[in-house]
Parts: sequence; C-alpha cells; structure tokens
Amino acid sequence: MSDAFTTRVLHVSTGSRERVVDLTADCEEFLREAAAGRDGLLNIFVPHATAGVAVIETGAGSDDDLLAALHTLLPADDRWQHRHGSPGHGRDHVLPAIVPPHATLPVIGGHLELGTWQSVCLVDTNKDNPDRQVRLSFLG
Repeated sequence: MSDAFTTRVLHVSTGSRERVVDLTADCEEFLREAAAGRDGLLNIFVPHATAGVAVIETGAGSDDDLLAALHTLLPADDRWQHRHGSPGHGRDHVLPAIVPPHATLPVIGGHLELGTWQSVCLVDTNKDNPDRQVRLSFLG
C-alpha cells in the first residue's frame, strides 16, 4: 500500500472506571510520521460496541460534564434489556448511538486542524472492559 493511506492501532487501558481519555497527543504523534507535512484526513475508529470518540474540551471540567450528562441520558440501572456484565451495562451498548465510535478530522500541513480548546477523546463507560483499541488512519 502506498503512503497515501497509513494506519496504526493504539492500545489504551481505561481501567475499572468510566473515563474520557485524551488521545490528541497520540494522534499528533501518529501524524508526524504518517502525514509527514501533508494535508489529508485522520480517521479515528474504536472497534468496540461500548465506547465512542468525542471532540471536546478537556481539563476544564467538560470531560466530567460529559460523563455526568451520559449518566442522565443513560442511567446505569436495570431498565436495559441487554443485561450481561455489570449492573446497567446495557446502557454502555447504547453509548455509541450518542457518542459515535468514529471521527474524521482535517489534517493541514501534517497537523490536526482542531479548534483552540478541542481535543480528540476516547469515551469509555464500560467498566467491564479495561483494554481498548483505537485505530488511527491517515489518508493523504
């Protein structure tokens, strides 16, 4: 395959609690090699049924606010028909309908074209699966 398309898989440990994990630095590191100063698109994909990708501000409370909002929208209780795993785990399977498992972002001159406060984040509410993969693909 030519250097027009390059992909890498990140392995992310999210532990045993709900997390928003900032992947921006990992994306930029990947692009230093894969994009090599070129323009193109970065696709971020999480091949899991219970995780998503969000572009949000981090570090100022927005990541915690996102988890709180998800608790309001998707309570971890026994209302879910999907019932294996931890109590309320069925809501984790609904998460990707709200926080999609992918994002495609512009790359200009080899760098992500994000807004000042935007970060690329893995959103994982599934406490039963602490090991995640994130596929980064650059098309230039």
